[in-house]
Amino acid sequence: MNDFYTLDDVKDKVIVIKYGGSIMRNERCKKSFLQDLKLLHEHGARIVIVHGGGPMISAWLNRLNMGTEFIQGLRVTDEDTMEVVEMILSGNVNKNLASEIYLSGLPAVGISGKDSGLILARKKYLIDDNGEPLDIGYVGDVEEVQSELLLNLLDCGRIPVISPVGADEYGYTYNINADYVAAFISGALKADHFIILTDVDGVYKDFNDKSSLISTINVKDISTLIKAKVIQGGMVPKLQCCMKAINMGSKCIHLINGTSETSFIENLLSSNGTIITGYKEDSKCQKVI
Repeated sequence: MNDFYTLDDVKDKVIVIKYGGSIMRNERCKKSFLQDLKLLHEHGARIVIVHGGGPMISAWLNRLNMGTEFIQGLRVTDEDTMEVVEMILSGNVNKNLASEIYLSGLPAVGISGKDSGLILARKKYLIDDNGEPLDIGYVGDVEEVQSELLLNLLDCGRIPVISPVGADEYGYTYNINADYVAAFISGALKADHFIILTDVDGVYKDFNDKSSLISTINVKDISTLIKAKVIQGGMVPKLQCCMKAINMGSKCIHLINGTSETSFIENLLSSNGTIITGYKEDSKCQKVI
């Protein structure tokens, strides 16, 4: 798997990148990320970025003495909290990131999932220990992605930078997990490559054994690995997102450590991290990036 990628292959390819909040706060990683974006853009890639911002939201809620509660890994979001979440994600984080990308010489456009109805959301309910629905406020799932807006921006040579906030048909605003937003957008665009930049090296058989990194997973094996508890914790929803993206039409997915000393393009060219391939036994990420 170490000779599949060259930069010459990215021309006209749709590449969706999930950019996590933990990476954004690291100045060295941010500088490396911007340099890599420039390389991809110069070689003709059609890039879409979906960002997170959980650490920034938590920091501001603490500054406002509002506190925060998580249930099953999701932030309980009442009306007041949702107002702060939207201000931080769509106002502060999104516009700062789009501006930094633009100032690096790239034509970035910062938008929210609410703009032009990009992300149609629905209210998300969790299931409690008794099997009953659990209301955690203004937390949403993605119902639909209006890909036309993104395709229009890509056709104009722009780089959409998307905040993971959406609205339902009644206009209610929802905070949505950025991994899910990125997966749905990747699927809706039938992306050639979906890159998830995270703060670990990839998927491990045993997280405490760094030699157990899984280099390639066929998407049909993900459910089995989750049931066998080979995949656990926060990696479970990430890989469920990967399944969704592949099912919707994404061609290949790559989980990469965006905080490593090696740039994410170097990691891609070296096939570092974990690659998620399609259902076919011979499915590979060749000639994608």
